Amino acid sequence: MVQKNIKLSSQFRVQTTKAIMAIVVFILVYLLILTFAIALTAVCIYFGALLVITYPRLITIALGIGLASLGVLILFFLIKFVFKSNKVDRSHFYEVNRKDEPKLFTMIDEIVEVVGTKFPKRVYVSKDVNASVFYDSSFWSMFFPVKKNLHIGLGLVNSTHKEELKAILAHEFGHFSQRSMKVGSYVYNVNQVIFNMLYDNEAYDKTIQGWANASGYFSIFVVIALLIIQAIQKILQVMYEFVNKSYLALSREMEFHADEIAANVTGYEPLKNALLRMNLADYSFSTVLSYYEGKIPENVVSNNIFIEHEYLINFMAKEDNIPVLNNLPAVSLEDLNKFNKSKLEIEDQWTSHPSTEDRIKRLEATNSISKQSNNGIANDLFNNVQKTQERITKETFKDIKYSETPTINSLENFKIEFNKEFKKNTFSKVFNGYYDAKNLMPFDINASKFSESKKSYEDLFSDQNVDMIYNMNALEHDIENIKQIAYKTVKIKTFDYDGVKYKQKEGNSLIIKLNEELASLKEKIKQNDIDIFYFFEGIERNKNSTNKIKELYSNFFDFEKEYSTKIEFYTNLSNKLQFVNFAIPFDEIKSNFRKIKPFENELKEGIRQVLNTYKFPSEITKEARENFELFLSKDWEYFGNEKYFDDQLTVLFTSLSNFEYLLSRAYFLHKKELLDYKVVLLKETVPHLQTL
Repeated sequence: MVQKNIKLSSQFRVQTTKAIMAIVVFILVYLLILTFAIALTAVCIYFGALLVITYPRLITIALGIGLASLGVLILFFLIKFVFKSNKVDRSHFYEVNRKDEPKLFTMIDEIVEVVGTKFPKRVYVSKDVNASVFYDSSFWSMFFPVKKNLHIGLGLVNSTHKEELKAILAHEFGHFSQRSMKVGSYVYNVNQVIFNMLYDNEAYDKTIQGWANASGYFSIFVVIALLIIQAIQKILQVMYEFVNKSYLALSREMEFHADEIAANVTGYEPLKNALLRMNLADYSFSTVLSYYEGKIPENVVSNNIFIEHEYLINFMAKEDNIPVLNNLPAVSLEDLNKFNKSKLEIEDQWTSHPSTEDRIKRLEATNSISKQSNNGIANDLFNNVQKTQERITKETFKDIKYSETPTINSLENFKIEFNKEFKKNTFSKVFNGYYDAKNLMPFDINASKFSESKKSYEDLFSDQNVDMIYNMNALEHDIENIKQIAYKTVKIKTFDYDGVKYKQKEGNSLIIKLNEELASLKEKIKQNDIDIFYFFEGIERNKNSTNKIKELYSNFFDFEKEYSTKIEFYTNLSNKLQFVNFAIPFDEIKSNFRKIKPFENELKEGIRQVLNTYKFPSEITKEARENFELFLSKDWEYFGNEKYFDDQLTVLFTSLSNFEYLLSRAYFLHKKELLDYKVVLLKETVPHLQTL
């Protein structure tokens, strides 16, 4: 068995010890609070009964019952997690069995035998780009064995070779192959217990609200109980952070451990290759789903989203110059980090999974080389994968409400439409990605007379200049993160930047240095943007054509100023409306709506401008236009009779969201109009660009 050949790492042992200590500390704190609650309950019941016996009147009976309930309410709050169960939603799962899928079950048999764990109770498939071992849990599952179920997403199957899928499933079973892994389960359940008492209180709140409404006398003791519970929750919040940090640290080590088990089953390469491809596979699948979300008004569905997913994985790979081997993209670590130029390294204490880079580094350190080579696609493990895919596809669309019976989209039509939309929403490859992650830096196009650009197309859009863009973006992002550390917004004592360790208090001096570096970098990029302008203006002059390039630049810069102002307004109004998400006094709600009235009127004026003056009317959908017109039709009231008017709020928030979308869309289209004209000029001047 693989598990017998793998020794637990020192890091795993350390984190296991810390996790056990966290559990012990929580149990001691919880027992102290519980003892207090039991004593309080006994005292409250005793004096409540004494009050009723001594002064047997209606008012004393009500007060006595209310006093007795004070302790009971607190005690029940502390033990309600015992009755809570966490059931995994299986409504989107489809169970498969050995008879129908013998090849898949044979693979699972092999994994179970090699890893040394038990065969899953049930095996399910879904549409997801994921796999997991799961079970319905409760407080009692810490003490009684629970048989696990296996879930395999067809999106994952669609994105892997057989040996890669085997490695992923071996990883999942690896989580349950060591007794010491049970500690992770205990810490997880303790976390769930604290979470239940801190945040999962909807049913409890309704119960005590009903009790308070039963009598004015009861409500007095409910208020007292809530004050005591709030004090208990403050203690629990400290415990939650303490236990959760231990759990997450152990969870990361558990991932490394499960990876090592998978590497010993298949060698490290299959899991490494699958991990590298997952971002691309997940993004491609989300893109397919987004495409069909946009097709709801047209009543169009897919017969098999997985065939379209397969097409998109390879389409995206081609766009990113990633080679395709054995029908799937061979994504490298360099491809994964192509545009990540960050020099900041922070140990994230609040994530349950290590980074892909760290996992690959640990996988490679195992030196486990596979003796088998099974590069067939994982879909071949299913007897009739198309039938299964179509069934899951049908389940995916079944709950969507269409205005009429949907029509089935063909794969060819999907390809044609997707390619058309992709070209419409992306910039030409002739720019080498220069504009993909940046906007044109504004400059005065009339500041100086025309001067012939001395730089060539290859110089202006070189890899070096594209790297400058991503270095700038990374630098801006790093500075913001270091600010969070320096201002103590996040609790981090030390961090590494460009290989040098810094303390939290050294963050401010580093920010000053990095801002100078950023300013210098921006100046270089701006100068390159100016050189690009003169380059294209020179092409136009040589053609003796009108100076359209200057007009398009001017239009873009004018719109950019308008866009910045309107986006700032959108952000401001969105922030002012955040109060609707919180429980606040009724008078404060009314006051807040009065304060935003001028902003609401400004929003209406901005929407009228979008509807009447923007030159991209096709971007405004029928639904968006109808909602805009409804919003503009009258003055709306959003609150009255001590409750929100949800329908009216929906009109407001939908209008605000559509307003922001159309602003961003107009910005993109102004930019694309300018860049598309540059493409025309380039292809007339640089012959080898005709194919791009």
